[in-house]
Amino acid sequence: MNMLLPVEIARAASAMGAKKAEMPHARMFSLAVLAGAYIAFGGNFATVVSSDLSKYFGYGFAQLVTGAVFALGLTLVVLGGAELFTGNNMVLTVAALDGAVSWPAVARAWAIVYAGNFVGALLMSSLAYASGQWAAANFQVGARALAIANAKVGLTLSQAFFRGVLCNWLVCLAVWLTLAAKDVAGKVSALFFPIAAFVACGFEHSIANMYFVPLGIFLGRVEPVVAAAGLSGKIAGLGWWTFVTRNLLPVTAGNIVGGAVFVGLAYWYAYLGRAPVAPGASGSTRSPGST
Repeated sequence: MNMLLPVEIARAASAMGAKKAEMPHARMFSLAVLAGAYIAFGGNFATVVSSDLSKYFGYGFAQLVTGAVFALGLTLVVLGGAELFTGNNMVLTVAALDGAVSWPAVARAWAIVYAGNFVGALLMSSLAYASGQWAAANFQVGARALAIANAKVGLTLSQAFFRGVLCNWLVCLAVWLTLAAKDVAGKVSALFFPIAAFVACGFEHSIANMYFVPLGIFLGRVEPVVAAAGLSGKIAGLGWWTFVTRNLLPVTAGNIVGGAVFVGLAYWYAYLGRAPVAPGASGSTRSPGST
C-alpha cells in the first residue's frame, strides 16, 4: 500500500511532534514566519478569485472555489516544511500524550510558532496593502478583502469560538491525512478537501485571520474601497482591539480545542492510548490495533 495505516499515522504524528518540540527556537520561529506568509498567500489568492464570483455563479459555488484555491496555503506549509500553529495543535498533543515530549515544551513551541505565524501573516497583509493590488477590478478586490475582515469582527464570541473548533478539526484532519501519504500527489489530494470544506463552510482559522483582518483594517482607511464594499459608516468596529478580543482570541481557543481534542486526543486514545489495567495485573497494555 502506498499509504500508512491509521495506527502508523498516529506513530508518525507522535514522532513528528517530538521532533518539532526539539527544534532550535530560532529555526522554529523562522519557519513559523514562513507558514504565516504561506497561509496569507492562500488567503490573498482566495480573495482575488472570490471578489466577483458569487455575482455570476451564486453563493455556494463561489464558496467552493474560494476554499479550493485557499488550499494553496496548507500545500505550501506541508510540502515546503514550515511550522503552522494550528497543525501543531494536533501533532504536539499526540506527542505529549504519548510521553514523547513534555507539556511545557508543547506550550513553548505553540507560543513561538503562534508569534512567528503572526509576524508572517502581518508581513503579507502589509505587502498586499503596499502593492495596491486591492485596486484591481475597480476596487472590487479590496472591497472583498474589507468585507471579509468586517464580517469576521462582527461575529459573536461564541460564533467565533465554535467556528474555530470546526475549522481546526478539519485542518488537523488534513494534516493527519497528509501523514498517510508517501508522495507529493497523495499529500496534496489528502489535504485538499478538508481545507476546501472549512473555507466553504465559513469556519474560522486564527492564522488566516492574522492576514485577513489586518488587511481589512488597512483598507478601512481607503474611501474608494469602503465605497465599493458598500460599507460607508459601517466599519467603526473594525480595529486592532476588536480584532484581538472579538475574533483572534476566541478563534485561537477554538482552534486549540478542535485540533488538540477532536483530532489529537481522539486519535491518540484510539491508537496509542494505554488500556485500563485489570485488578491484580501488572503493567499495562496497548489498546487493540497498536503495539
